[in-house]
Amino acid sequence: MQIHESYKLSQIKIIFSGVIIGALAGSTVSMFRWSIQHLMVLMQRLYGQVADHPWTIIGCLAVNVTIGLIVAFLLKQQPDIKGSGIPQVEGQLLGDLDYQWWPVLWRKFVGGILAIGSGLYLGREGPSIQLGSTLGQGVALITKQVGLDRQVLISAGAAAGLSAAFNAPIASTLFVLEEIYHNFSTNIWVVSLTSAITSDMVAMDVFGMKPVLYMKSTPLPIKYFGWVVFLGLVLGVLGRGYQLIILRVGRWYQKFSRLPAWLNGLIPLVLVIPLGVVFPQLLGGGSVIILKLNAAGYPVAILILYLIIRFVFSMFSYGSGLPGGIFLPILCLGGLIGAIVGQSAINLNLLNATYFSSFIIMGMAGYFAAISKAPFTAILLITEMVGTLTHLLGLATVSLVAYGALDLLGGQPVYHSMLQQLLHVKRTTGQSQTVPIMITIFSGSAMAGKMVSEVKWPTGTLLTNIQRGDTETIPSGHTVLRWGDTLVINVSAQNRIQLIQQLNMLAK
Repeated sequence: MQIHESYKLSQIKIIFSGVIIGALAGSTVSMFRWSIQHLMVLMQRLYGQVADHPWTIIGCLAVNVTIGLIVAFLLKQQPDIKGSGIPQVEGQLLGDLDYQWWPVLWRKFVGGILAIGSGLYLGREGPSIQLGSTLGQGVALITKQVGLDRQVLISAGAAAGLSAAFNAPIASTLFVLEEIYHNFSTNIWVVSLTSAITSDMVAMDVFGMKPVLYMKSTPLPIKYFGWVVFLGLVLGVLGRGYQLIILRVGRWYQKFSRLPAWLNGLIPLVLVIPLGVVFPQLLGGGSVIILKLNAAGYPVAILILYLIIRFVFSMFSYGSGLPGGIFLPILCLGGLIGAIVGQSAINLNLLNATYFSSFIIMGMAGYFAAISKAPFTAILLITEMVGTLTHLLGLATVSLVAYGALDLLGGQPVYHSMLQQLLHVKRTTGQSQTVPIMITIFSGSAMAGKMVSEVKWPTGTLLTNIQRGDTETIPSGHTVLRWGDTLVINVSAQNRIQLIQQLNMLAK
């Protein structure tokens, strides 16, 4: 009875932590979204001045170079703010790397606003996930949660971050379970959903109740589902092409750029100026062009041009290493592909124009499902973002076909592949954040008989596993350590010798 009550109290405590994380992540990511939106408006006005006053291009260059130098300084100080942040979060949850939460949090916040708000083809969602996860990590540190309990709070923060970015709490929870953590245990999904819902409430209070990508649409009848299968095949093939390029573009920067890696962001920040002058509607992550597609009536040639521009410059933007994600850019590309297929069918009188928006919606889901290999998330994400359940059958069909096509072409989940690249770079350059060590607890030591949460663990250490006889246990804060236990601990590579000495003093 006492054990049962202790378990219930533990559950209540960790769910309460999820509410706190959700409120913190919702507030932080809402400020992040708001700042990006307003900076984007200012930059569009600045780029728009160039056509009438050519000399203002000097001001554009000065502003963007300044932004580039500020973000480069932040990247040089803390390389873990690079890119979307999703691979870093996944690596942290898998125990492959770790970092201090506060230095990453504020640098990702500032760097992401400047990079994305400048108009580069980067998304806010990956950075929002990392912002949320670092807040979860901070709460875990303050409340002395370690091991599995710490991972649960980091997962909850990641779900809360994505929920605030997209106002999609259910899909955000599923994305963390399906793509990042790869675990559907009760503790994780309950706390993640709690955190995501809390975060969504905060974001909706700031941005309103309207879905992020709401558009009027008519679901496609079953008799036209041959087009859905065709669209899924196209999305799967093009999704594999996207994977092959996005995973190589960083190496191309290293090969052809003469700048230090942390200064590569200056290249897209200069190139975005002419794009902002000629194609202001294409700036940013892509939500603006997605919302315009349904009513603009673009011909197929213009849609193809927009697709090429968005594809090429999103690679330039992300490959530079600036803080920003590929989540929304992927949805934008998928929406354009869907629009091209749908408009082509309409031009050939094979489809009624009423169903054009269905192809945009299905294109977003199928392209994301293929590239991320997370079809369940894709279906729910687009359902929540568009704000209708009437497309579920089409979304499920196109997602499965696109997923299958990419799988046949040998594609792997893009974020996991990015994590492997990141770990390889850290190993080859000696920048690996953590290394695993094993220590044994001796009888009479400071650790023996204490719960994990009661041990004063040195900063830069993470207990990941306990080997007790022939069994292995993933620890929580309430796990009692016994003499004879062998602990598997990730320690900071920079202070490895010092940390090993401190841990041995605790264990002997």
